Amino acid sequence: MYIETLEQIRRMIKEDGLVAGDKLPSERELSERLQVGRSSVREALRALEFLGLIETRRGEGTYIKEVGNHRLINLLGMFILQDERAKEDLAETKWLIERLCLQLACQRWTEQEFAQLEKMVRQKTINYELFFQWVTAAAQNYLLERIWRVLHDFFQTINGIVSFPGNFYEQMLKAFAKRDVAAAIKLWENGQSPLSKEG
Repeated sequence: MYIETLEQIRRMIKEDGLVAGDKLPSERELSERLQVGRSSVREALRALEFLGLIETRRGEGTYIKEVGNHRLINLLGMFILQDERAKEDLAETKWLIERLCLQLACQRWTEQEFAQLEKMVRQKTINYELFFQWVTAAAQNYLLERIWRVLHDFFQTINGIVSFPGNFYEQMLKAFAKRDVAAAIKLWENGQSPLSKEG
């Protein structure tokens, strides 16, 4: 019953246009609106809170959390990634997403975004993770950005922190300045093998 209630709450959030930071109706209000028992509402809210999708603030109520912070993917990953084939697929999927995001970022970066990248490269404060955080944001595809973050966290846990060799970032900056997709992807592919560990 609480699974059906979960789906009703999801629909209600969408219909009401609620977003992260917004307050959910009380248990009593949800029970009346959804026409289900308060015990089903309580179980559904408990499941959402366990997954990190909502949070209860004492004396204030229940609020929606930023979807990127939920723990469902991490919980599933603890079990799924025990399989060796899944680990191989993880690396391949991450590689494909990074390649696509590089292409999109090269085509879509804004002046403000480029200035941010240039500053990190010039000040030598950039690394593999920061670079791809920039790339996935500049790609302007929210879903790809979220998927990359999850895959990167899993990949890093399994394989450790990696870095690009030599003057990779300086060369990549030049490729982005020209919006040269082919050059950017070639640089990235050359930097992938071997991946060196950051010490």
